[in-house]
Amino acid sequence: MATMPIARPETPNAKRQHSNSRLANPYVYLIPAMLIMSVMTYYPMAYGLWMSFTDYALKNLRIDSPPPNFVGLQNFIDIATGALTIPNFDFAYTVAFNLFWTFSNVTVHVIIGVLIAVLLNARGLWFRGVYRAIFVLPIVIPTLVVANVWRNMFDPDFGAINQGLAALGGLIGMPASAFHIRWIESLDPPIPFLPLPLAYFALLITNVWLGWPFMTIVATGALQSIPRDYYEAASMDGASPTQQFFGITVPLLRPAMVPAIVYGITLTFNLFNLIYFVSGGGPLRQTEILVTTAFRLVNQERLYGIAAAFAVYTAIILLVITLITNRVSRATESYDA
Repeated sequence: MATMPIARPETPNAKRQHSNSRLANPYVYLIPAMLIMSVMTYYPMAYGLWMSFTDYALKNLRIDSPPPNFVGLQNFIDIATGALTIPNFDFAYTVAFNLFWTFSNVTVHVIIGVLIAVLLNARGLWFRGVYRAIFVLPIVIPTLVVANVWRNMFDPDFGAINQGLAALGGLIGMPASAFHIRWIESLDPPIPFLPLPLAYFALLITNVWLGWPFMTIVATGALQSIPRDYYEAASMDGASPTQQFFGITVPLLRPAMVPAIVYGITLTFNLFNLIYFVSGGGPLRQTEILVTTAFRLVNQERLYGIAAAFAVYTAIILLVITLITNRVSRATESYDA
């Protein structure tokens, strides 16, 4: 005859050991990830921070070379005061241009992205899937390829942009020579009260083509989650389409769009490929951003310590922007709160 096992009560020591084991399990699982993050992320960050306080240069690259000298905040002071041996370097202008470049681009991306998402979400639209497949193309093409193609399109002699403008101008009798526009090299600002070269607008056009599809994808997903009942109830109350857009669509898009905007700000702030391969930071460094300047400090000037200080400046500015964005948009708060 089979007998049932008798469950013995757990002793206090066994309970304590069991409880400690349960508390320790999550940390055991995190150890591999923490080790990888320490090697791949935290150590380079700490090393770069240390470099920013030294005169690390080409002579310190060898393993048997003497260690760099500790210079304290001198690198940060030299950058802020423009004391670097780089022609036409102006730190304040570079930061101001970097910020204007970032927010102007993201603003245009969001406006165009949301408007196109609303249009594609309209009932009865034909070939909706085809449109959505086409506008994803800029996302899947490498930025390096996009930058080189647009650089050639802005060529003053053979570029498609000038030739297209000349063709349109020819319809109203304007000579083709009127459209020999030097998009990248021109120093004269096209808008008198805005001290930005024409190269900025060439970069803006390129990055708008590149950036709005991402915002459209995010907005499309958010739009499809909004119940139609809201719009039907608003229509019964006599709300116009404009009132429905600002009263229903915009508030309900916010939880999805705010993280996308923060991501877009970070991405555009450090958009190295586009600036470097379209304008090269020119003319006269007027379209240079922080990350391209840091790249030149490393690869052309071999000033590794100053480049590290530049990276620290960039990280601080991005941190401030993120904190302000979260504060203004309440991105980290629950929508229902």
